[in-house]
Amino acid sequence: MSSEEVPNNVDQIPSEQKGAFHSFLKSLASFSGDLSALTCPAFLLAPNSLIEYSEYWVNRPDLFTAIPQIDDEQQRMLAVLKWFISSLNGSYSSRVPKGEWEKKPYNPVLGEQYFMTWGAVGNSGETDVVCEQVSHHPPITGFHLQNDTAGVSVNGHNGQKTRFSGTSLIVDQVGHGVIKLKTRGDESYLFTLPSLTVNGIWYAAPYLELTGSTYIQSSTGFYVTIDYTSKGWLSGAKNSFKAYLRKNSGSPKEYICKVEGQWTGKSTLTPYGIKGGIPFLDVTDGVRPPMQIKPIEEQGEWESRRIWQKVSDAILEGDVTKASEEKTKIENKQRAEKKERDEANQQWQPQYFTWVEQDPVYSALEQMATKVIKSKHTDVSPGGSWIYKKDASQ
Repeated sequence: MSSEEVPNNVDQIPSEQKGAFHSFLKSLASFSGDLSALTCPAFLLAPNSLIEYSEYWVNRPDLFTAIPQIDDEQQRMLAVLKWFISSLNGSYSSRVPKGEWEKKPYNPVLGEQYFMTWGAVGNSGETDVVCEQVSHHPPITGFHLQNDTAGVSVNGHNGQKTRFSGTSLIVDQVGHGVIKLKTRGDESYLFTLPSLTVNGIWYAAPYLELTGSTYIQSSTGFYVTIDYTSKGWLSGAKNSFKAYLRKNSGSPKEYICKVEGQWTGKSTLTPYGIKGGIPFLDVTDGVRPPMQIKPIEEQGEWESRRIWQKVSDAILEGDVTKASEEKTKIENKQRAEKKERDEANQQWQPQYFTWVEQDPVYSALEQMATKVIKSKHTDVSPGGSWIYKKDASQ
C-alpha cells in the first residue's frame, strides 16, 4: 500500500484529542530507545490488551490438529508451515474488522492473565489457551496452547522491541514457540517470530506489514526459512512471502520445495527443479471456530478483560477522555505496586509460567537451526524459555 492509497483520518480525530495526537507524533520523531514507554492517545487504542493476540496462533484448529495425523515426516513439516502461515493471517490481519485500520492494544500489566478456548471445527476438538504477562520491562507474554484430542501443544513467549524509523514504527519481536506432538513421541518444532512495520501513523490510519525472516526447525531434521516482503512503490503484492523447505543433512543451497504467495491470501507449492506450482493454502477458506471466554463478572481480578473493562467500555462509547483517565489509573496502580515490591525487596513470580534457563527441547532445536541458518538469522542464540508450569512439572 503506497502513501497515496492510505486513507487520511486526521480530520476524524476528536477535537479534544488532536493536541494529544500531534504531541504523540512529535514524541515519536524525537524519541530514542524503546517506544513501549510512550503513552499512545486513547483514540488510537484498540479495546483489548496485547496479551489476547496470542489466541490467534490457533484460530484455525483444523490445521493445527491435522499436523500429528500425517504419517510422513516431510509432509508433517509442510502441515506445520500451513498452520504457521494461517496463524500469521489470524494474528496480523483477519483480527482487524473489515474497513477499519490497525489500532494499538493496551500494554499488558505485570501478571495479567488471559484464558480462552477455541471450539471444535469438525473433529478437531477444543483448544485451550493460557497467557500470562511474565515481564513488564521488557514486555514479555508467555503463552500455552493445547489440544488434548489431537495430542498437540505450543509453548512460547513473545516480546517486542519498538523503534521509530522515518515515518514508520518498527517492531522487532523477540521470543519463540515450540510445538510438541505427543502422539509422535514428543516430536517438536521450533518457530521464531516476524518483525512488524507499522505504516500510516501520520495519517491516523496505521496498518501492519511483516518484514525480515523467520524459521521453523523440526526435530526430524527438516527446516523452513520464510522471507517476508511488502508491496513496493511500483510492483509486487502486499503481504508476500517465500518459504523454502530443506533438510539439515542436505546442502543449504538446495531446497526440497518452495512455497510462495500471500500470507493473507493464496499460496502455491513448487518442488525443486519443477516449473509451475500447485495450490498450497488459501487462508480465506475454512470455518472460523467458536470462541469461548468467561463473562467478565466471572473472571478473576488478574484476567485481562476485567482489568481493562472500564477503559474498553469508554473506548467503545467514544469517550476518549474517560478512557485516558481509566488507563492512567491502571498504570499508576502498577507503579505503586512495583514501588512496594522494591521497598520490600520482593521478587514478583508468575502464576502459570516459570523461566527455564536451559530448556533442553529448545536448546536442541536451536542448535540444529544455528548450523544451517545462522548467517541469515543473526538473532539465533542459545537461551532459555518461559515454560507453562504444568508442562515443566511433568
